[in-house]
Amino acid sequence: MQKNKTLKGLLAVSAVAAMFSAFGVQAQTATTSTNPNQAGKVSKDGAMDNTNSTGMESRNTASGMTHSAGSVNNGAMQSGSTAAAGQTAAGGSTAATGAKLSAADQKAVKDMAMADMAEVEGGKMAVSKAQSAEVKAFGQQMVDDHGQALAKVQALAQARGVTLPTELDAKHKAMAAKLEKMSGADFDKAYMANAGVKDHKEVHAKLMSDAKKIKDPDVKALADQHMPVVEQHLKAAQQMASTKSGTTSGK
Repeated sequence: MQKNKTLKGLLAVSAVAAMFSAFGVQAQTATTSTNPNQAGKVSKDGAMDNTNSTGMESRNTASGMTHSAGSVNNGAMQSGSTAAAGQTAAGGSTAATGAKLSAADQKAVKDMAMADMAEVEGGKMAVSKAQSAEVKAFGQQMVDDHGQALAKVQALAQARGVTLPTELDAKHKAMAAKLEKMSGADFDKAYMANAGVKDHKEVHAKLMSDAKKIKDPDVKALADQHMPVVEQHLKAAQQMASTKSGTTSGK
């Protein structure tokens, strides 16, 4: 009996020990099994996180550099554009106004303007008062040709800061007043002799004189354009005046 009790006691102790041993093995196995997975997972996640973080930092850094460089480039472009615009504006302003004309060049411009104004006003009078269709036609040609020439003179004067006369001088006013009182054949004869021949001779002589003193190329070009027009008008007026009077009136 004593042996049986002792044997049962040993078996019970062995069974308890075996249970604790088995439980310990399972716990260790579970821990071992979990840790590699966790370690792997952490390692894997950590590597990914580090990679992503590094990649993001790299991309952010690159992006920042690109943005910064872009800003500098844009600033340079804007600065260049501003400078170019300033140069263009300055160049355009200089080209538009040009240098101030000399006294001789200004006189030439004003002389051309006065001649054109006088011929336009006289031509208008001839269109309305002349008896001869030929004189009317001549008067209309004066309005057309000298009107176009006057527009060119005014454009140049405005661009170069020259103040032109706004009304006829005393000599042309006196001639206009005299013609205004005349009519019929008398008007035709006086108009062709004075506005036709005499005035065009004087304008031609002034153009020749002024041309020797003109320095500005624009003014010279304008005078050169006037010359053949005045010569053609003078020739036509001389022929008409000679036909009507039998002499070369106005010489």
